[in-house]
Amino acid sequence: MNKYIERIYNGVIKENPTFVLMLGMCPTLAVTTSAVNGLGMGLSTAAVLILSNAMISALRNVIPDRVRIPAFIVIVASFVTVVKLLMEGFLQDLYGSLGIYIPLIVVNCIILGRAEAYASKNSVLLSACDGLGMGLGFTIALTLIGACREWIGTGAIFSRNIMPSGYEPISIFVLAPGAFFVLAVLTALQNKLKAPSATNVTGDTGIACGGDCRNCSGSACKSNKELIDAVKAEAAAKAAAEKAAKIEAAKKAKEKGE
Repeated sequence: MNKYIERIYNGVIKENPTFVLMLGMCPTLAVTTSAVNGLGMGLSTAAVLILSNAMISALRNVIPDRVRIPAFIVIVASFVTVVKLLMEGFLQDLYGSLGIYIPLIVVNCIILGRAEAYASKNSVLLSACDGLGMGLGFTIALTLIGACREWIGTGAIFSRNIMPSGYEPISIFVLAPGAFFVLAVLTALQNKLKAPSATNVTGDTGIACGGDCRNCSGSACKSNKELIDAVKAEAAAKAAAEKAAKIEAAKKAKEKGE
């Protein structure tokens, strides 16, 4: 598979931020009272993901390592401000519905996670494709959850009535508890079907993926593998240095004894 297509496929299917990684739960639960809200929030986040990933990747060799997180936040906040102003100017109804959750995209763990795990280590185009995949995955997830809640709670999808006239809407699904009901059912189905998710524990590690970062093709696991290898190499070098120091000390002690 082409590596650019693979990044998009990865975000939509293999590492879907909502259905698989269970990230970004705050906006997922808060704004998905309708399919339109879910679609709007998803596309806003996707735009910020693509732009911030590309910018962070372009500056990855310029940003000092010790201030990378503050630098990432400044870059993300700049693009969020642009998206916020555009939405406020041209999509006022949607902006009013999403409210404070548009500025809160700045601290969305999906965006900062992709910046740290992928964009800061890869090329601009690959990072943009990674942001596109994650953004599409997030958009699809929020739209589906919003459509489900709107359908059960009002009998409509995208404000178009699709249920017969005798249908009695279950209005709690468009309220706060409805988000938790939908998420609970989704998680239960994933666990029942043994589908990959952050709550579907497998193997002896207690981790959904089994904890085998060394043999996993996921981008986050690749970063974990590199970190593990670096820590092991540092520990081995330290052990070798201590062993050499002990041998040298023993040699000097022997020479003094003679």
